Amino acid sequence: MNQLPLVSTTEAIDPVFMYIFGACLVLLLGITLVMLAFVVRYHRSRAPQPTSQVAGNLWLEIVWIVVPSLLVLAMFWYGWKEYLVLRTVPPGALPVTATARMWSWEFSYANGKTSPRLYVPVGRPVRVELVSEDVIHGIFLPAFRVKRDVVPGMSNYAWFVATTPGSYDLFCSQYCGTQHSAMVSTVEAVSGEQFTRWLAEGSAGSAEAKSDGRQLATEKGCLACHTLDGSKGVGPTFKGLYGSQVKVTRDGKQLIVTADDAYLKESIRQPAAAIVEGFPPIMPGNPDMQDESVAELVEFIKSLK
Repeated sequence: MNQLPLVSTTEAIDPVFMYIFGACLVLLLGITLVMLAFVVRYHRSRAPQPTSQVAGNLWLEIVWIVVPSLLVLAMFWYGWKEYLVLRTVPPGALPVTATARMWSWEFSYANGKTSPRLYVPVGRPVRVELVSEDVIHGIFLPAFRVKRDVVPGMSNYAWFVATTPGSYDLFCSQYCGTQHSAMVSTVEAVSGEQFTRWLAEGSAGSAEAKSDGRQLATEKGCLACHTLDGSKGVGPTFKGLYGSQVKVTRDGKQLIVTADDAYLKESIRQPAAAIVEGFPPIMPGNPDMQDESVAELVEFIKSLK
């Protein structure tokens, strides 16, 4: 049995766009030219008094009902046919989970490897499961004509195939907070051999265990809210945080605590347990983060005295 040729999302969307754009352009030019011709032909200086005695034209009425109806039905049929392509994942697609959080992306692969960028092999379809840890986000891949909402608690997915190697933009398409504009990443399309080598690096366990503290903070989206230079961000700066006195609200009571190892570990795993004064309680918890990853983040914060 011959396998049907793979139709990429770009090949599905572009012809529909060009058809609808072309139809609209023809209508715009046609209506505009007819309007200008009527303005000239029936200007008051040429026809000061109405001369037409025509009460109606059956064929004209049929034409302007049937033709637009057929045009709209053709747009619907063409759009629906290609929409099914967007929702039908080809067999053998590479499974990847995209986790969105304020304000970063994390992409997880079947062997446990994670990355802040989406690495894919050229020529192979990729199915991306969409997960949100907090608010509504949206994954937008302009080069592949893909845009899907990422809603907490809702199962959703998208698929695409990169036909040529390169680095392609990846955006969040839903306004998700003050750092929404910084929630950007890339799709890195590489050859099958390069992808296999990249995927094998750190495949034993999680990639978190082999990344340094700064890289781990980047992957987990910490640096989207916490600065490293002492300036104020959405969350407290990491610079000088370790060992400092922090005003927090715990169980409804205001306290002053020392930012020691225990405090930082609790803040990483259960940030809602002690809310720092002056900052919104928007940080998602990380109860399942490995102990070595938490320790690595704490050591990284310690180094920023």
